Amino acid sequence: MTGATGYIGNHVVDELITAGYKVRGTSRNASKAKLLVDYIEKKHGNKNLLEIVDIPDMVDEHAYDDAVKGVSGIVHLASVLSFSDNPDEVIPPSVKGTLNILKAATLEPKIKSLVVTSSSTAALSPVPNEEITITKDSWNDAVLEKVRAGGAPGYEVYAASKTEAERALWKAVKETNPPFQVATVLPNANFGHRVRATGNSTGDWLQAAYEGKENFLSIMPPQYFINVRDDAKLHVVALTDADCNGERIFAFAAPFTWNSVLAVLRKLEPGRDFGEDKDMGEDRSVVPRERAEELLRKHYGHGFTSWEETVKEGIAPAACDA
Repeated sequence: MTGATGYIGNHVVDELITAGYKVRGTSRNASKAKLLVDYIEKKHGNKNLLEIVDIPDMVDEHAYDDAVKGVSGIVHLASVLSFSDNPDEVIPPSVKGTLNILKAATLEPKIKSLVVTSSSTAALSPVPNEEITITKDSWNDAVLEKVRAGGAPGYEVYAASKTEAERALWKAVKETNPPFQVATVLPNANFGHRVRATGNSTGDWLQAAYEGKENFLSIMPPQYFINVRDDAKLHVVALTDADCNGERIFAFAAPFTWNSVLAVLRKLEPGRDFGEDKDMGEDRSVVPRERAEELLRKHYGHGFTSWEETVKEGIAPAACDA
């Protein structure tokens, strides 16, 4: 799997190993890779369950050719997370990296399944208090228009890159008809358990809120969340369940706001001042999330993890100090 040392990647590795698989992961960060290897060895009692290979440039046409040799399935999590406002620095490498992994997969005869991590932003950018209905065939064309017009901020360029990358994947799948199943997972904001103390992207934001630090959560437009472990489980399901072939799995648990963050923190520690509520509206988007919850119940016996439990996990000490 690519992007193994990222926040979601940490948990996908863990869930795959828990499910009985050995994992070969790619990384561009040696320190994060060592921490993950040590964590997996300590948790699972076996140092041979995770192998990390270095892929410095996913845009290289043959970047993944050697990494996929001998594997039976691929999860592609790696993406451009610079949040640069320059589309040329973000969109082409995101698309190229996705197509490279698809091409590499076709060269390995043992491959049975490919899962590509997309994003909620590939389908929509929610508008506070506006009901937007999306389907499995929805694409975020609105953000593409903004980016093409110029001057879009980095988070919108990122959204455009995820839209273009996933769309390019499905176009290539249709044209090449690969001999393995393909699915995508579209997660919204990931929160919950942290393997490492810092460097977890959205996974660090609840802890920052708990510590009273100004962070993206206090200015982030209302949207949906998903517990990161649920997201990881959905990646495992998409990889192993033949019924997922050709599916876009919408990993949206429920809407949240800055006020709902504070509500749980106040409940957990009623005597502590966490600041004031902010009226930022609500995400009223209608999303085809039922399939994801159905898959969680089918394979794990539970639906989406609740918001309160997710916040509790997000402010708990990380599994590793680093």
